[in-house]
Amino acid sequence: MSKNTPVKDIRTLGFVLRRTNIGEADRILNLITPQGEFSVMAKGARREKSKLAGGIEVFTLSDFNIHFGKSEIGVLTGARMVKHYSNLMREFDKMELAGFFLKRINLLAEQSDSEEFFEILKQSLEGLNDGMGSSLVEAWFLLNTVRASGEEINFHRDKDGEKLRVGVNYAWDVYESAFFETPSGEFGTDEIKVLRLMITSKLGIIGRVKMDNVEYGEILRLAKIISKF
Repeated sequence: MSKNTPVKDIRTLGFVLRRTNIGEADRILNLITPQGEFSVMAKGARREKSKLAGGIEVFTLSDFNIHFGKSEIGVLTGARMVKHYSNLMREFDKMELAGFFLKRINLLAEQSDSEEFFEILKQSLEGLNDGMGSSLVEAWFLLNTVRASGEEINFHRDKDGEKLRVGVNYAWDVYESAFFETPSGEFGTDEIKVLRLMITSKLGIIGRVKMDNVEYGEILRLAKIISKF
């Protein structure tokens, strides 16, 4: 059920998050759009000559026309493919990660009505499709979905409220959800700079930042801890 159900017809860009077969030829689709999440009925979508088929594929940015009547579930009246992220489907690991993104957004959109989820998913799929490193893309995705869900992420002060210092190593305190200073910490000045950029900048900008000494595997590990994944 959409948290932003309109009362008339709408036209919007979106991604299919989940497809559920109904009857002999229909499908219920969960969509994420710039306006939020919608559930729609795609009548006859599984028929061989359906005009909707090409626009409701996964990993595809599409232009949707949706009619809303008395039911909370809309009826998909048109679907046109805008961009298919075909490159990421050539590598199993990237395709699997993209599938995780869809499932994660579908779950989060049911819990929060943030309109940022669409853009986060779009940038993440584009990053994978354009050949960006999977660890970088996944870390950015996880941190930004946490932020968009309304949770505060603290990359500026330690667990005692002191500002993080340049040239000092830190580790993450899981219980305090903050850094603490330690010589053996995995996160130095460069890693913390990247983490701050991740929650304030677009993914494409992060991909252009040259940090030769940054280990994105460690950043991904932290992103998973913060997102409770």
